[in-house]
This record gives sequence, structure tokens and C-alpha cells, in this order.
Amino acid sequence: MQKGDYLSEKELLSAIAAGNEGAFYHLYESYREKMFHFLLNITKSKEISEELLTDIFMKLWVGKDWIDSINNIEAFLRKVSYNKAIDYLRYAARQEKLQKIIAGQMNFAVNDSPETLLMEKDYHRILAKAVEELTPQRKIVYRLSREQFLSHEEIAQKLNLSVNTVNNHIKAAVNFIKNYLNKNNMEGLVLLSIMLH
Repeated sequence: MQKGDYLSEKELLSAIAAGNEGAFYHLYESYREKMFHFLLNITKSKEISEELLTDIFMKLWVGKDWIDSINNIEAFLRKVSYNKAIDYLRYAARQEKLQKIIAGQMNFAVNDSPETLLMEKDYHRILAKAVEELTPQRKIVYRLSREQFLSHEEIAQKLNLSVNTVNNHIKAAVNFIKNYLNKNNMEGLVLLSIMLH
């Protein structure tokens, strides 16, 4: 961080805690771009990342009285940003309209950076491993749904199963894959993947 007129990060945070708007603006400018790209890598949406970033810093200013108790402001901002992005993706996963908006915005996301490409490569590698660990029947049902885009009714007819059985297989497969990816620190990407299918 560019310290400017502040001798240390602790001094900067103490100034913010005392209500110094200039110090807060300095903090915002120091981390705005870095946190924006961090959020963008998770949400894949410039608009959502900007909204989340604004919300994070607004709440930081409102809670400025305790800001000087933070030991590492960058680590704190990354943790808060990650949690905000995951909370948003969980909410969006339940909203059909938001799913469509995000699906459209993904085409415009900045997704060709080395960091993003590496994340996506890791995600697909780990996802493939998770799918391979499903039970045979569950794997077939999952692939018919996610890779061949068949409806639950079509899968039921094709495999001579009840729709309820197909629903249960899909739900169990998604939960297993989500837990598998969570163990590999891919929670944001798996939520995004699940909500777009």
C-alpha cells in the first residue's frame, strides 16, 4: 500500500477510526482496484463487483470506530470481499432472474487474465474428479442433466426411473460435488456453475 503521509498502516487506521475522511479515501484508493478484481474473479460481473465493493467500504466507514483493531487490512478486506461474493452467489442461485443476468454478463467478464484462466483450469480439473467419484447411476443422471441438458422428465424416461428418483440423484450429486469443491477452495466457482445449470 502507498502510505503517503501515513507512517504506518496502523497510523492510517487510527486516523480513520478518529473520523478522518482523507485517511479513509486514501485507504479506498489503495485497495479499490485490487479488491475489485478479486471480486470480479468470483462473481464474473463488473456491475455486481462494483456494488459489492461499494457496500464493503461503506460498511467499513460506518464501523470505523473499531477499524484500528484490524491487524492486516488487506487480509481483512480479502476475507470480507470473499464472504460478500459468496453470499451474493448463494442469493443469486435462488433467483431465476439473477441467474439469467449473470449468465449474460459472464460473456463480458474479464476472464482472460492468467489468474482467472488458472482458476478455471483448476476448477474444471477438480470438477471432473468429483464427477468421477459419484456412484455409477448418479454419474449417468448428472451427466445427462449437465452435459446433455436433458430435463428431469427426459432423464426419467430414458433411464426408466421416476422423476422423483432423478430429482434425488441430481440433488445428491450437486451436494456431493459442492462439498468436494469446497474442500478444494472452489466454493465460489461451484456455486456459479450450479446456479447456471
